[in-house]
Amino acid sequence: MITFLLRAVTYLASAALGLLVADMLLDGFRIQWDRWWGFVVCIVVFAIVQSILAPIASRLADRYAPVLMGGIGIISTLVALVIVVLLPIGGLRIVDASGWLLGALIVWIVTALGSVLLPLLFRRKRDKERRDR
Repeated sequence: MITFLLRAVTYLASAALGLLVADMLLDGFRIQWDRWWGFVVCIVVFAIVQSILAPIASRLADRYAPVLMGGIGIISTLVALVIVVLLPIGGLRIVDASGWLLGALIVWIVTALGSVLLPLLFRRKRDKERRDR
């Protein structure tokens, strides 16, 4: 159970970090800070949709179009962004093509790196606490 919660927190943190980095780097990718609660909901919805879409898209691509296997992460990230932007709660706006394409790429890269690096940080902290006892 603890492992599941740590994975969920890790994925939520990496999704938030990916969206924040895209917001900082791209003019067409905007977090609406006046609706901060909408952004929090966007993070949760994005993480849930992405975690559901990635395995489904991977299975479909493996079966019908193996050439697409490398781009599955970016494609599922783009679809998750579309769903989040279409939510009527606000929190995230993407206004141009570069925001959509580069935003999906940036969010995908940052979430992939975050999913690998954040557990290492948790593990180091936990190992250090065990050594200190």
